Amino acid sequence: MLQKVIHRFLFINLVCFLCFTATAQNAIDAFHYSPQKKVECTHGAVVSAHPLASKVGLQILRQGGNAVDAAIATQLALAVVYPGAGNIGGGGFMVAHLANGKNITLDFREKAAGHASRDMYLDTNGNVQPGLSENGHLSAGVPGTVAGIFDELKYAKLPFKKLIQPAIDLAEKGFAVSESEARSLNYTQKDFKKYNTIMPVFVKAGGWKAGDTLYQKDLARTLMRIRDNGAKGFYEGETAKLIIDEMKRGKGIITLDDLKDYEAKEREPVSFVYKNNYTIITMPLPSSGGVLLPLMMNMVEDQPLSSYGYGTLQSVHLMTEVERLAYADRAKYLGDNDFYKVPISTLTSRDYAKERMKLYDPNKAGNSKDIQAGEIPKESTQTTHFEVYDSEGNAVSITTTLNNSYGSKTVVAGAGFILNDEMDDFSIKPGVPNMYGAVGGDANAIAPGKRMLSSMTPTIVLKNNRPYIVVGTPGGTTITTSVFQTIVDVLEFGLNTQDAVNKPKFHHQWLPDQILMERDFDANVKSQLQQMGYKISPTSQIGRTELIQIFSDGKIIAVGDKRGEDTAEGY
Repeated sequence: MLQKVIHRFLFINLVCFLCFTATAQNAIDAFHYSPQKKVECTHGAVVSAHPLASKVGLQILRQGGNAVDAAIATQLALAVVYPGAGNIGGGGFMVAHLANGKNITLDFREKAAGHASRDMYLDTNGNVQPGLSENGHLSAGVPGTVAGIFDELKYAKLPFKKLIQPAIDLAEKGFAVSESEARSLNYTQKDFKKYNTIMPVFVKAGGWKAGDTLYQKDLARTLMRIRDNGAKGFYEGETAKLIIDEMKRGKGIITLDDLKDYEAKEREPVSFVYKNNYTIITMPLPSSGGVLLPLMMNMVEDQPLSSYGYGTLQSVHLMTEVERLAYADRAKYLGDNDFYKVPISTLTSRDYAKERMKLYDPNKAGNSKDIQAGEIPKESTQTTHFEVYDSEGNAVSITTTLNNSYGSKTVVAGAGFILNDEMDDFSIKPGVPNMYGAVGGDANAIAPGKRMLSSMTPTIVLKNNRPYIVVGTPGGTTITTSVFQTIVDVLEFGLNTQDAVNKPKFHHQWLPDQILMERDFDANVKSQLQQMGYKISPTSQIGRTELIQIFSDGKIIAVGDKRGEDTAEGY
């Protein structure tokens, strides 16, 4: 009898030990982590802007979740560990290709509040009031992220409580701030103090340093309300009350009705064929990428790009002029198609691309004073990207944003999250550039309930009807050109996954008339471009591209950009 008791005792202890070991192996250490830039695997991969968020996504894949499950968990974790851009106070877009062949595009872009008006940022003389659309309560649009997450959930497998719990734990128990995040938080201290009546946890006496623990108890409670009450835990009840109270303190205009009426939208995916070999799926309007990416790809399709090679004078000149032409059309024609009739079918047609390319001179730089938007007949920076691929063949690409770094700099007191400053993405006055230098017109003017034009371009490339490339990046107006260049780098120049992400990038957006070019770009090519008549504007970095590439033999390569703490995880 005693022997049976001893055996039973030993057996129970063994089971407990094994369970503890399994739990320990699955546990994420929020205080000791570092970026991992590349992973090769065969089952599934996650790439995001923060190591802890990527680890959360991988954990969900290992626990039987699909790519959508992992994407939701990653997105929620980013809202905690990457406050400058990860969010529940902003919005974004999802592009997905499911294993059953279905393509999905989900729009959870922010909206203008019901009391918004076309000239709300102008003074009595009709001049733009500097900073009003960029910082503080009045710069915020109605957040869409939480509504988007619950629309994503219909394609997931695991219970939502399981997907949100890692984010709750990271908010409640804290995590170690990296050197980069400490530097970013310190840089923003004055703004947090200026645009908040109640000081948020991001303000720290003496400043932040690497290894400090960031606790976000208010945010944890907000996430718990979302866990327990679904989307209503954000758009109604206590959280909604806290948002409205914050609006009243800072003379904002978002109301309870604005919150309750917000809905994410599934939209018809933009899908087009490139050179008969690849199907490219991307986000439709209000993402400008849904028009600009097919327009640019159509313009280069019959050009000898592959013979030019990556980073040569010929390829940079051609792609720059293609970008100039596309962004001239962006300024005139693009906006929320629910409010303004955009000539989408013409802009994305091959005939229109050929017509625009008549303005291309292979021997000299174009001039944005001369190159305007095409004639169309009437027809019937801070952002974050992440992506997931799973063993079933599901691919998810999501770009989400607060707009500027830390959005409006306004934290909802008692709720712990930062509000976006997306209203600056409207044309606050036709012809006046926004913070990214982008010029817009009537198509993107402010109107109640309207979604502001975006550059976010989450994209999936299919080869033989199977995911081949999953790609996206943050970076304001440089997003679409970076996605364009990354796709061309792989499909035309034959760059490997890591080089396609990390090699220097450039950007042209019509106005201002300059090539924004990373400083490590080939100096000889820069000089040759200047001799052709281009103005070069050097910059330390353009975007932070995430790329997953899936090969026919089942190998998966995932790469996080060298330009940040972006991390690839896989198994």
